[in-house]
Amino acid sequence: MITVEEALARCFALVTPLETETVALRHGAGRVLRQAAPARLTQPPFDASAMDGYALGAAGQPGDRFAVLGEAGAGHAFAGRIGTGQAVRIFTGAPLPEGAVTIAIQEDVMAEGATITLRASSATGDNIRPRGQDFAEGVSLPVPRRLSANDLALLAAMNIAELTVSRRPTVALMATGDELVMPSEAPGPDQIVASNIFALAAMVEAAGGTPRILPIARDNEDSLRTVFGLAEGADMVVTVGGASVGDHDLVGKVAGDLGLERAFWKIAMRPGKPLMAGRLGGAVMLGLPGNPVSAIVCGHLFLVPMLRALQGLPARPAETRPARLGADTGPAGPRAHYMRARLSDGGTTVTPFDRQDSALLAILSEADALLVRPMGDGPRKAGDMVEVIAL
Repeated sequence: MITVEEALARCFALVTPLETETVALRHGAGRVLRQAAPARLTQPPFDASAMDGYALGAAGQPGDRFAVLGEAGAGHAFAGRIGTGQAVRIFTGAPLPEGAVTIAIQEDVMAEGATITLRASSATGDNIRPRGQDFAEGVSLPVPRRLSANDLALLAAMNIAELTVSRRPTVALMATGDELVMPSEAPGPDQIVASNIFALAAMVEAAGGTPRILPIARDNEDSLRTVFGLAEGADMVVTVGGASVGDHDLVGKVAGDLGLERAFWKIAMRPGKPLMAGRLGGAVMLGLPGNPVSAIVCGHLFLVPMLRALQGLPARPAETRPARLGADTGPAGPRAHYMRARLSDGGTTVTPFDRQDSALLAILSEADALLVRPMGDGPRKAGDMVEVIAL
């Protein structure tokens, strides 16, 4: 068995970032920007008012009077120039009139016809957004970068209509086993409903990929070969189950017959010991354990980081952060243990569930974190600082 860290390093070694494609800005959410998109203009393109009020030709003190020459609104600049003792009624976003040095907000002004009197001082530069305060022409977001809704707003303001992004990876998901049926089917007395691939499909989508759920492969070589054939064209093939050492665990053998170049098999972790990875033709293959929790935990630890790397993002493990242990725990044992846990106190405290069986989906559904117990980690007391992975 190899360590989780070594297994993940070998997984990353299998990954080559996918090619790029061009998409409209409207469809950029969640995509990974791979090529810089320089701003085509400066924002704001002129000195602008940050408030509704009056643009003044000089700084003023309470009691100072100014003659109002006209008005400036957003999209409607004042055409003239103002000087000392003069003002222009101005609204938020309007260009600063030539000669103006400050803006007195309307609450600090008393208006009487075409004259205003200051109730409060107005210093040079007050309430003015200088040209280029937000961004300058030519600047761009750092790449690679997964684009958020806020990023799209910025790119739109930069007058960018198209983006060069990584192609979405296609992930073929294959559940295996005679014991499985799909949801809505009536399971026999010795069968259960396939569940893992639906969690994995959701994880693939959240990570920017496109899942393709294949038919269930039965525990015989012909069925496995047929379903592997349906994965043709996928960037990644993920199998669930059938990678252990039982008489009916045939995934590794059939994949080997089809040309799998195996990178490793079995890692020192729980849940998830029987994990396999390699290259199968033009695709990366990841063989996950069949137990529901094992498969999903391995999805967080291996599948999602590999999908990020496929899209050109840095090859990094799942992010961990410190938390305070909320209850005593026993030793981790000879394998790294990823315990289902619940966060509290604003995410600063983590408490593992008492039951950690790898078949308990109800517990996993309640969990919002994995408590990371390193290999050989001894007993821990409540209050100790530990590492967690937020789910």
